[in-house]
Amino acid sequence: MMSKYSQYSDDHYVNVNLNTEIELPSERETLLHFFEQVKKTYPTMRNFYSRERGECVLEEDKDAGHYRWTSVETKRICSGYVNPPSFESAIEQHEFIFDLIGYCLSVSPLDCESLNFMLGFDFNYRGNHHELIADALGVVPALESCLGVNQARSVSHETAITMAISDDCRTQFRVQIEPRTSAFHIRTGEYVEEPLSVYLTVRRYGSLATGETFVDKLRQLQSIAVDILEGHVIPQVLLPLQQAISMK
Repeated sequence: MMSKYSQYSDDHYVNVNLNTEIELPSERETLLHFFEQVKKTYPTMRNFYSRERGECVLEEDKDAGHYRWTSVETKRICSGYVNPPSFESAIEQHEFIFDLIGYCLSVSPLDCESLNFMLGFDFNYRGNHHELIADALGVVPALESCLGVNQARSVSHETAITMAISDDCRTQFRVQIEPRTSAFHIRTGEYVEEPLSVYLTVRRYGSLATGETFVDKLRQLQSIAVDILEGHVIPQVLLPLQQAISMK
């Protein structure tokens, strides 16, 4: 079984992260209890390690090409699923973890700097990502003639847009296309197969409303993200990129 969004790129992922105003608990017993509760529900999440700056991570094996992960940093909690077998399985994981943080990490809906729901898509392409973006998606009309400058080659074409979708501007969405081709690759003609990434992030700033839970807000952000993805990002970004790569 594959996610309904797996057909649009080589890899895709569904991530959620919460940025807090106050530092999260760092006591060994508290953190281990949180990760143990996650592992009880998802026993295949058995790889636990600590990175620099106090970040702790629990994840599944990556060999299968799809895996769950979650992490706790000083002021951030993350949950992700790379190439989930279904979109619903990723949402189920995120809702479980963000319901759990109130009990295990004492995180209050008041302590929310921002809550982010992100859908990511990676395209494997060995070539000039910047030229590919221009070919597939075009450029700003006022600058389109620059593409015809004699012997000029594109070394930077990063596209991003951020829009507020609430009157108070606290709820926003951002679409970003991130190329990974450097000037060195272009100069030498030695391209590596680095992913060209497309990110759709829906973000809510500030504390949650009275009586509102993190799961409530995640469901709202998820709904907004799916509408934007299916109505705009898939037809206008993902499919053109997919087609342009297939023609190279």
